[in-house]
Amino acid sequence: MKILVIGLDCAAPEILLGDESLPNIRQLMALGGYGRLESVVPPITVPAWMCMATSRDPGSLGAYGFRNAVDRSYDRLKVIDADWFRAVNVWDQVAMQGGRSVLLGVPPSYPPKRVNGVRVGCFLTPDTTAGEYTAPPDVADEIEGLVGPYPVDVDDFRTEDKDRLRDDILEMTGKHFEVARHFLRTRDWDYFQLVEIGLDRMHHGFWKHHDPRHVRHDPASPYRDVVRDYYRYLDHEIGTLLELLEEDTLVLVLSDHGARPLDGGFCINEWLLEEGLLALEGPYPDTPTPFEELAVDWSATRAWSAGGYYARIFMNVQGREAEGVIPVDGYDAARAELRRRLEATVGPDGEPLGTRVFVPEEVYETVNGIAPDLIVYLGDLAWRAVGSVGHGSIHIPGNDTGPDDCNHAQHGAFVLAGPGIPAVGELQGVRLLDMAPTLLELAGYDVPDSMQGRALPLGVGPAGPGRDRDPEDERTVRERLAGLGYIS
Repeated sequence: MKILVIGLDCAAPEILLGDESLPNIRQLMALGGYGRLESVVPPITVPAWMCMATSRDPGSLGAYGFRNAVDRSYDRLKVIDADWFRAVNVWDQVAMQGGRSVLLGVPPSYPPKRVNGVRVGCFLTPDTTAGEYTAPPDVADEIEGLVGPYPVDVDDFRTEDKDRLRDDILEMTGKHFEVARHFLRTRDWDYFQLVEIGLDRMHHGFWKHHDPRHVRHDPASPYRDVVRDYYRYLDHEIGTLLELLEEDTLVLVLSDHGARPLDGGFCINEWLLEEGLLALEGPYPDTPTPFEELAVDWSATRAWSAGGYYARIFMNVQGREAEGVIPVDGYDAARAELRRRLEATVGPDGEPLGTRVFVPEEVYETVNGIAPDLIVYLGDLAWRAVGSVGHGSIHIPGNDTGPDDCNHAQHGAFVLAGPGIPAVGELQGVRLLDMAPTLLELAGYDVPDSMQGRALPLGVGPAGPGRDRDPEDERTVRERLAGLGYIS
């Protein structure tokens, strides 16, 4: 059986699964199973898509965000690329059993590592007009002959020029789906996955115009329908892919995480300064200054943070960091106390933020690489972690990288349909890590022992083209799912 995976980066379950004006998504929902999809900690595009593909959590992959510490120095955060990941993924398993794959924009895919088939770079590709962004390299000429210059992302999506941003996203997405249709028609494939980054960019650029819950929502905004209209456009494009499929194809539409309103920026290193946990050598900066440019007094610093949609807290431990101050035998108590203080953080009016703090050893099966000591969802992701110092305040209206309306949410969404899958409806408690083993098992491939998720028990009997759906089979699957807690 063939597998088609349509990744919609940042798709919100309340829209994808709740909007009746998405006919192609609704048809897939009616034919199979769907529901909210629990992402990983943290719910970030990188590493989440590779967590999905490998069915391994970030700790096991040693990947905790777009940038990762490469050693115990104070300033070496490296942007992750495709070479970072070594675990067996779903297309590796397909290849080991003789199958071919097409991968379009699956992060991270730069540099473009060779696959048994075709790979096209994701939004992390520096420049598609210079250097290789496809494997094999000559695929780039084929793409450019089809759509011209190939955009892997839009320029400057944190902008106030909303007309330009909307138009650029639509143009980019149109080219992505045109290339997808081309490869569906022209390549021999067994596994096909594309990830559309445009939805993430739409959310970050237009969420306050869309969502009445947003603190800066304007119901009269001329951009109030941009997000909804884009979902409808995506649904149409998805329909054009479905029309090209053979009957013996398993279809999964999913997102790596969801979306939620962003209330503002929480200046995490400012907070650490106020708490007496971070110290500077010189005077407090006159203007907002990136943390990497600050003169930090490491001999008086107990903790510091990298900013982003969540905060990564690193602690300064004796014998581990070069100028560590926290005694090794006091580390656990110091981390527990810092966790307590972070969970007690408050908003600009003194109200509890509801911050959630994760200890890597508690949430990951294994902790590899240089993990942060704590992972922090400020206001449960209602607030972005701002790493720079010099704002004169802990709370700021936005962030330090430009206009941004949206943060990531812990739950994305999935819709799964195909031969042999009864119409089981909404499923509960499904995780991003469950997707790869589910796809492999349903399509008849072996599931690697390295995968941490569990295959959803959806199939009954041999799946194949034209197989009638037996009501008794559907009852059996429903009983199986209810027994495992997926449906009630």
